[in-house]
Amino acid sequence: MAPKGKVYRGSVKEFPGFDASQDAEALYNAMKGFGSDKEAILDLITSRNNKQRVEICQAYKSQYGKDLIADLKYELTGKFERLIVSLMRPPPYSDAKEIKDAIAGVGTDEKCLIEILASRTNQEIHDLVAAYKDAYERDLEADIVGDTSGHFKKMLVVLLQGAREEDDVVSEDLVEQDAKDLLEAGELKWGTDEAQFIYILGRRSKQHLRLVFDEYLKISGKPIERSIRGELSGDFEKLMLAVVKCIRSTAEYFAERLYKAMKGMGTRDNTLIRIMVSRSEIDMLDIREVFRTKYEKSLYNMIKEDTSGEYKKALLKLCGGDDDAAGEFFPEAAQVAYRMWELSAVAKVELRGTVQPTGSFNDDGDAQVLRKAMKGLGTDEGAIIEVLTQRSNAQRQQILKAYKAHYGRDLMADLKSELSGSLAKLILGLMLTPAQYDAKQLRKAVEGAGTDESVLIEIMATRNNQEIKAINEAYQEAYNKQLEDDLSSDTSGHFKRILVSLALGNRDEGPENLTQAHEDAKKLADVSSNDSSDSLETRFLSILCTRSYPHLRRVFQEFIKLTNHDVEHAIRKRMSGDVRDAFLAIVRSVKNKPAFFADKLYKSMKGAGTDERTLTRIMISRSEIDLFNIRGEFMDLFDKSLHRMIEKDTSGDYRTALLALCGGED
Repeated sequence: MAPKGKVYRGSVKEFPGFDASQDAEALYNAMKGFGSDKEAILDLITSRNNKQRVEICQAYKSQYGKDLIADLKYELTGKFERLIVSLMRPPPYSDAKEIKDAIAGVGTDEKCLIEILASRTNQEIHDLVAAYKDAYERDLEADIVGDTSGHFKKMLVVLLQGAREEDDVVSEDLVEQDAKDLLEAGELKWGTDEAQFIYILGRRSKQHLRLVFDEYLKISGKPIERSIRGELSGDFEKLMLAVVKCIRSTAEYFAERLYKAMKGMGTRDNTLIRIMVSRSEIDMLDIREVFRTKYEKSLYNMIKEDTSGEYKKALLKLCGGDDDAAGEFFPEAAQVAYRMWELSAVAKVELRGTVQPTGSFNDDGDAQVLRKAMKGLGTDEGAIIEVLTQRSNAQRQQILKAYKAHYGRDLMADLKSELSGSLAKLILGLMLTPAQYDAKQLRKAVEGAGTDESVLIEIMATRNNQEIKAINEAYQEAYNKQLEDDLSSDTSGHFKRILVSLALGNRDEGPENLTQAHEDAKKLADVSSNDSSDSLETRFLSILCTRSYPHLRRVFQEFIKLTNHDVEHAIRKRMSGDVRDAFLAIVRSVKNKPAFFADKLYKSMKGAGTDERTLTRIMISRSEIDLFNIRGEFMDLFDKSLHRMIEKDTSGDYRTALLALCGGED
């Protein structure tokens, strides 16, 4: 059960009216004779907590002179057998068995070592060491030292001591010093002082380290995770990232591990079993909360889709409920978001593009290179890419004029006639001014049959006032029409009103107002109003489309205080269609615009086929604004670099041009 003063967050609870002898008899009957009643076995074992299962084992031996775990191993098979047998062991012995299997034989399962040792409390580590000694008559530290090496080994040994400070009293001076020491040990040092990372991350209390991470973000402008990825490598890097994730939120760490165990082809059943068993009486409800928030589907449903048979039934019982069916969202992940938004207000994050003005710029020389690349038989696409992806937009505009002055020809027309396909769209897009390019994308989204609402949302929800005003002017000049008129004629209802409001470019640009933020949050949280003139959509529009970004961050924080829910979840639960998508885009842009675009880029390339329109549009439009930051968020979110994903998902000259805009491998 939960420690005194804490709410129990496990999914498996103590069975009321428990009788160990009766349960032992039921299991004996389920296994005697030909075949076994697997349904009865899983129903009984998954509905008892671990303490009760241990008592059942003892009663079984007393009544029948047999070992219950041995009988279960004999009667059951495969993944179902591994799951049920794991449930019968006390947690320290279960961890000990996992670690023994991870280091036995040829090769080592480093991921298992990392998961267990990075996530357990001091007491759990002490119990694990004792259980390992009791079960295998061996010293756990000696076995791990013999099977690992380098800084990875050193950090594992530190974690094995179970000596992390547990004092909640935090010294502000020490927080600042530790953050500074980590920065100087990595980012500011030629090479890396791994010992400093090991000492601070392996010894300091969780509360202290959370504040150190906050301070690190303030002074470096980047999260500690990004620095670890840049400074460390291999299993040591993975271990330190796991430690940081568990310090921030153990539930989020396990939610991510569970998701990765089931996504894509095949299921990592050992990981799935280990986590579902080990967290079922600790924080499974918290893991479910984060899972539903982060992946927009319930853990229950993902298990249901990814597994089968009695194995599936047993896992679902351990999961304890379907959060999709409940229609409710939980506060744990919202509180994590609250802290991150709070930090975003004070972090000195510099937005950086990947394309900078070239130093020794010669517009006439570039014009000559481009003409030569297109003159005569064939086209030198490489030369065109090299020039145009390495010049800023302002410099490209100068090249256009120099080309016309030098050759009396329209560079855009020549490029259009010489290039084709995806490369042509990318290069021609680069030659337009940002406002002209956005105007063209909006025009394409509304003209002809059907409307591309996703493009309208992406552009209108993420551009600032100056960008919106420039788009309006470019749209009028190019099409002799008002953007607002085309948006109004091509959309309807609340969605039209959202777009028209955004198209005015009249968002407030002032700082937050705490009193007003509280009132705004109350308006967003109010579900009781039946007045059509004050509908939920109208209230969200009046706030999300007009308030400044700093103010909206405060509104979202106040919303959490009032409702214990993230505003995103409220939108997803209470709205639908394009209105929901537009409001979500605004919220995500306010929270973290580079992360919003990183997510869009990932979705444009994941799975079968590539959404080249989205990929091209974002790479062009963000290349001089925040594509460097987007790369960092991409790595943080998806554990792979944007460069690598583009490299794998595209080909030919189009890929070459995209990689040039990407600006490097992370």
